[in-house]
Amino acid sequence: MTNQKKSVPSISVSYARNGVSTKANALGMRPMQERAYEKRGEPYLLIKSPPASGKSRALMFIALDKLSNQGRKQAIIVVPEKSIGASFNDEPLTQYGFWADWRVEPKWNLCNAPGSDNGGKVNSVKAFLESGDQVLVCTHATFRFAVDKFGVEAFDDRLIAVDEFHHVSADPDNKLGQHLGQLIARDKTHIVAMTGSYFRGDAMPVLAPQDEAKFDTVTYTYYEQLNGYEYLKQLDMGYFFYSGSYTDDILNVLNPAEKTIIHIPNVNSRESTKDKIKEVEHIISELGEWQGIDPATGFQLVKTPEGRMLRIADLVDDGPNKRDRVSAALKDPAQKNNRDHVDIIIALGMAKEGFDWIWCEHALTVGYRSSLTEIVQIIGRATRDAPDKTRARFTNLIAEPDASEEAVAEAVNDTLKAIAASLLMEQVLAPRFEFNPKRQGSGPTPGFDYGEGGYDPDKCNIGFNEQTGQFQIEIKGLAEPKSKEAARICQEDLNEVIAAFVQDKTAIERGLFDEELVPEELTQVRMGKIIKDKYPELDEEDQEAVRQHAVAALNLTQQAKQLAIDGEDDEPSPNTALIDGVRKFAMDVRELDIDLIDRINPFGEAYAILSKTMSEESLKQVAAAIAAKRTTLTPEEAKELAVRAVKFKKERGRLPSIGSTDAWEKRMAEGAAAFVKFKDEGRYG
Repeated sequence: MTNQKKSVPSISVSYARNGVSTKANALGMRPMQERAYEKRGEPYLLIKSPPASGKSRALMFIALDKLSNQGRKQAIIVVPEKSIGASFNDEPLTQYGFWADWRVEPKWNLCNAPGSDNGGKVNSVKAFLESGDQVLVCTHATFRFAVDKFGVEAFDDRLIAVDEFHHVSADPDNKLGQHLGQLIARDKTHIVAMTGSYFRGDAMPVLAPQDEAKFDTVTYTYYEQLNGYEYLKQLDMGYFFYSGSYTDDILNVLNPAEKTIIHIPNVNSRESTKDKIKEVEHIISELGEWQGIDPATGFQLVKTPEGRMLRIADLVDDGPNKRDRVSAALKDPAQKNNRDHVDIIIALGMAKEGFDWIWCEHALTVGYRSSLTEIVQIIGRATRDAPDKTRARFTNLIAEPDASEEAVAEAVNDTLKAIAASLLMEQVLAPRFEFNPKRQGSGPTPGFDYGEGGYDPDKCNIGFNEQTGQFQIEIKGLAEPKSKEAARICQEDLNEVIAAFVQDKTAIERGLFDEELVPEELTQVRMGKIIKDKYPELDEEDQEAVRQHAVAALNLTQQAKQLAIDGEDDEPSPNTALIDGVRKFAMDVRELDIDLIDRINPFGEAYAILSKTMSEESLKQVAAAIAAKRTTLTPEEAKELAVRAVKFKKERGRLPSIGSTDAWEKRMAEGAAAFVKFKDEGRYG
């Protein structure tokens, strides 16, 4: 095994452990469930909430009200895979204060029924629709086939609840997305959609914009969830690099004393050795000496060099009955609260969404995962609260780019994508931002703490509400959204915008490796273009307001992270590092204005961490690979810069000067000149 540099987590977040998110009210509802229940009268409801926050039970409360008080004949719960159907088993809700129990007749939980989705189960849906029973649970596939066979009108006056809603897409090839579009157009069913992912599809939107506008959203953030836990107080996330075979380097990031899920790479990926069984054997041999198989569970027994016996669940070996036996042992309800039942789970394509192992302290993923949604789901396996579990972590182990490799470009892409995922998770884990323009006569909002000295009417203030995990930040010159949709995006969807930006190849390549970069080219031009493409229905003023809000959220988190990392020796009190970082950044600058925020490279802090985790040689290779394909200004980029130059002229009364000492003014002037040249050459169609 090679010995390597110290592991540097790219994010480390501390939480207060105030116990709020696990406390129930008089009806037996936790805070997220209570928030969702308040919106129970909405015909279209989207619940965005992290894993383990209680979405399944929230739906039970809402569905029972819709059946008893809102004229819905039946409730149909639709889940992506059979194993998740167990989340909707009977619950004696009256024991905890609610007015009814949740009951599903065994024959109507089709996730437990034998046979294929497109067979007897579809006929069972028809039988249910004609029965007097109230609740059916089935898979997405069964529901799709049933709608195809019986038509959307068969589901009139019912509630359709779609769990793991991110599986849906507005893509014409996505049947479930099509069916939901038809149900919404008919407007005779109520729909509750639930997702633990904050990215509605990595490329395609989940719903068409006109359909999405009909949904009322309940958002419960990761921050609220983790801050309200009883035990878990710290979450670390990082990407680490290895050379050679990952199985030789895995013990550099795997601590056998931590309860761990290892996700080995897909057999088609660069990181895979193409022999998944041998990879598992190699990992086991690195951990210790094999002692045989536990006859009761099928777990592998391995003795560590220190003499400790590890119980390892191998979900990779899909030989006859092997995986089914191990999987059944992991789901044994009698062992749910037994921390010693299993130590390490090794999986390939399993143990992600809906997999509930509260003791998991480390989610270790080998190879980059192209889907941000998948990464959120994997991290969710480690963020459950459990006794004596104070720290959890997610590690992405990635092959270092090797210049001798033919696939160096692919390796560089994987590296950039891992950084993008890391940046995005920082936004997901941070408190929510509410930005307001600084105005004469602005005042404090009740419930917000404005730091030492309180609210200052003469300065840009930063308030924080510990209970809701929300920042309120005043910024000079900030554009406000005018339309209802733009306001919704600024309030609910900034992470969607940031997801598109950090995954933009040009933005991340230039932000990390272009030494001549003028930050405004990313924050104004590139982000501006992404927002125009993503929200073409918004007018220019609203597009600019969304752009400013998104850049402010991303850059303030990055600046706060830098200050939090720099000040780690001072031992910030739990839960305040990011808050203190945002406050300190605001105090260190003369005035918090939007121009200042636009002048920050959003990828600056990511580069600082990358340079600590990757060898200097590899870092140079990545920079060289990216520099080799850098092109001069494209006609599209020149046009965007020319638009900014016109805006500059309106504000300053003159065009930007090519001889200016201000790098951004000079770049706008260059762009405007290039635009004129391209226009003269007829390069704009």
